[in-house]
Amino acid sequence: MSNATARRSEVPFGHHDHFFIGGSWVKPSTDARLDVIAPATEEIYVSVAEAKEADINAAVAAARTAFDRGPWPRLSHAERANYLREISRKVAERAEDVAQIWPNEMGILYPVAQAMAPTTSHHYDFYAGLADTFPWEERHHPAGGGDVGLLVREPVGVVAAIIPWNGPILLIAHKLAPALIAGCTVVIKASPEAPGAAYIMAEIAEAVGLPPGVVNVVTAEREVSEALVRHPGIDKVTFTGSSAVGRRIASIMADRIGRYTLELGGKSAAVILDDYDIETAAQSLAAPACFLSGQVCSSLTRIVVSRKRHDQLVEALAASFGTMRPGDPFDPASQLGPVAMRRQRDRIEGLIAKGLEEGATLAVGGGRPKHLSRGFYIEPTVFGNVDNNSTLAREEIFGPVLSVIPADSEEHAIEIANDTIYGLNNSVFTNDADRAYSVARQLRSGTVGHNVFRTDFSIAFGGFKQSGIGREGGVEGLLPYLEAKTVILNGRPSHIGADS
Repeated sequence: MSNATARRSEVPFGHHDHFFIGGSWVKPSTDARLDVIAPATEEIYVSVAEAKEADINAAVAAARTAFDRGPWPRLSHAERANYLREISRKVAERAEDVAQIWPNEMGILYPVAQAMAPTTSHHYDFYAGLADTFPWEERHHPAGGGDVGLLVREPVGVVAAIIPWNGPILLIAHKLAPALIAGCTVVIKASPEAPGAAYIMAEIAEAVGLPPGVVNVVTAEREVSEALVRHPGIDKVTFTGSSAVGRRIASIMADRIGRYTLELGGKSAAVILDDYDIETAAQSLAAPACFLSGQVCSSLTRIVVSRKRHDQLVEALAASFGTMRPGDPFDPASQLGPVAMRRQRDRIEGLIAKGLEEGATLAVGGGRPKHLSRGFYIEPTVFGNVDNNSTLAREEIFGPVLSVIPADSEEHAIEIANDTIYGLNNSVFTNDADRAYSVARQLRSGTVGHNVFRTDFSIAFGGFKQSGIGREGGVEGLLPYLEAKTVILNGRPSHIGADS
């Protein structure tokens, strides 16, 4: 057996037929299973237990008990930070396990997974550091009477963290780390296509000795997941995924005034100004568009350029993008892996066909790689002459497909970039930092980069419009896990000094 074959077949986590609930590995309520299909081979990689409503109820009950009666919310922030630092250390130790799982679940290139998996630990360290620096309690002078006013920030409660399949280890960290330092307890609902990272995190929660019920892990299909969202024991839902599902979650939570944050879809634009070199822009856009096989919500998939330079950019993108070699994620020669599942490939192929039907010009790609007989592969694809009102320009494709849209002026390019229901990410390509800043301030998106694809969870990540509600990462990512409480006292409590 070759090293690549061994890595492809290895499943570096246990307890496949159990859930992690209340600090223990428990048997599910039924014998139902979920098969995870490796996208490069179309074979079963692993089979795990499938949660039903009874399992969801058990997980919520454990998290509820841990929050209402357990020690976790009552520990100091410094004490919780110690756990987060230990989680960080364990996440770093398990990075190679994650790197082996990730390509087998959604098609990321193994070398990319190896590079990215260790970075996850930093998120736990960052939020641990906020124990000493975040203003958990602020003193104010009451305007309406009383001697001492305090603004205190307390945990929102029991959190349902619903994780997608494209980057689960990172997205768990973006939700779990701030929730834990805040004092919340959590039910992680893993994607049925990619449960491995959640199992790893359950094993880490057990290894570091988190109090029972602080972290609970189940894997469920979408119908059962709605029972988690509806559960009255859940105080907050944090979800990353499609805007369609996000709308459903928002409607359910609104019915009971539950808290929620949503990191949703995107149709992000790269605005190429006329002073920027076309070849450089094409090279900057091609590689990031293949990252995770194009399965990135913030990917720059709408390329807006002046009409006079449109054909030149399409040609340059076709040359750069068309040379990207799809192949086995464990093959070092591969530059692009498969998409995650058959239905995802089928959807992408349907949208490519729709683009041709609606009159866009196919410059490169558009089919399945001829040298690959199995796997959910799509050729890197570039369309030119795309109308911004077309399906290609409107719908999130979630695959390696770029659309080049001609604009009549810089103002028109900004108008096109903003003419979308989404507002997650954009970039401006120009040699002039002042012009970049000016255009960035006019673009309606949660992030705007300069001359390249950018995201930064150390500051804040999230979207305008139907790309989401709330932010993840940085201090902004902590706030959704806290409730602000005003306390007005007639005297000074002992923990506040006379000079405070």
